[in-house]
Amino acid sequence: MIQDHYLARLRSLTADGRRRILGLVGAPGAGKSTLAQAILEALPGKAVVVPMDGYHLANAELARLGRASRKGAEDTFDSAGFVALLKRLREQRHDEIVYAPLFRREIEEPIANAIPVLPDVPLVITEGNYLLLDRGHWKSVRPLLDEVWYVNVDPDLRRERLVTRHMSFGRDESAAKDWVETTDEVNAVQIDSTRDRADVQFHWAS
Repeated sequence: MIQDHYLARLRSLTADGRRRILGLVGAPGAGKSTLAQAILEALPGKAVVVPMDGYHLANAELARLGRASRKGAEDTFDSAGFVALLKRLREQRHDEIVYAPLFRREIEEPIANAIPVLPDVPLVITEGNYLLLDRGHWKSVRPLLDEVWYVNVDPDLRRERLVTRHMSFGRDESAAKDWVETTDEVNAVQIDSTRDRADVQFHWAS
């Protein structure tokens, strides 16, 4: 459940009807997608979600680069492509539909042109791990966002969620725990170091 003061902030952000882009950032398993969905439900017809995960490099490309074992790290995304999309969304013409990619966890691959963003939708929500990273192409992301919320959650709960997620998509418990500790948690430390650049520290209602 989103508390009233967060909803009031969202309504103020979108009050004039002009395009705004809200970033939701946090460590893997923090609940970014859940929050994005909750915002959609709170603002029916006024928002669309464009996840950063749509810019995962394809598995074949990760294998070619030798990065498959680190999928989810900052260099396993097309960060320049993500920046280009955000620029298009900021400058979207009234007669244009912008199509964004979607990441499908059941096949672990991005799907191009899966999310239509209509020009009259005032709020675009983008959620992902590296929205506040200040290097490479990622450093161009923050200036393109009107506001960024850092999603906080109990670390033990977050890790439990990640193990359950990985198991639901085919890993056994041992492999899921190993991936969380050797990949997700390495990324989580890096992501947590960016939290102070966020405008809002979001905490779920207890």
